[in-house]
Amino acid sequence: MTTQPIPTNDPNPNVRFLEEVSARTAGVSRLEMCIQCGTCGGSCPPAEDMDHTPRMLFALIRAGMREQALASNTPWICVSCYHCVVRCPQEVHIADVMYTLKSMAIQAKLYKDSTAPDFSQTFVDMVETYGRSYEFGLATRHYLKHFPMRLPSMAPMGLGMLTKKRMDITPKRIEGMDQLNAILERAKTLEVV
Repeated sequence: MTTQPIPTNDPNPNVRFLEEVSARTAGVSRLEMCIQCGTCGGSCPPAEDMDHTPRMLFALIRAGMREQALASNTPWICVSCYHCVVRCPQEVHIADVMYTLKSMAIQAKLYKDSTAPDFSQTFVDMVETYGRSYEFGLATRHYLKHFPMRLPSMAPMGLGMLTKKRMDITPKRIEGMDQLNAILERAKTLEVV
């Protein structure tokens, strides 16, 4: 997906991407409050595997560098531990922004590796179908699609989880799926596109 051209009469073209990310983030992102202190990156356990620290990613967003920001692996490496959120002096909701960037990257097809987006979509499909994660189906589908040669080595762990009743071989649908579907449909209508 290509980005829409920015009108030449727009006095602040770079602000538009920042505003879009902020608007699409659940609640109040406070993204515009980032002072580029770097506390987030210094607090982030997997930061060394990110191509941009959260601070650097937010600088890309502020600069209106949509494609570079959405193609970054940073949101996919984020483990949602919330260390950055707790330590941010400006109370930026960094982990929530990462979820927004993942969603936007999926929509724009601007990710380098489809493994994480596919896993995310499979998880969402399971929740929409059963009302909860179906671990056996999730792991099986994920490994069959992305790592089929690793599946045999995963069998002993899977068998152990099944025998210890830590995982079910068949999915179980939650009660009240009608209510969950109504909530999900309402959320989709409220989603900023």
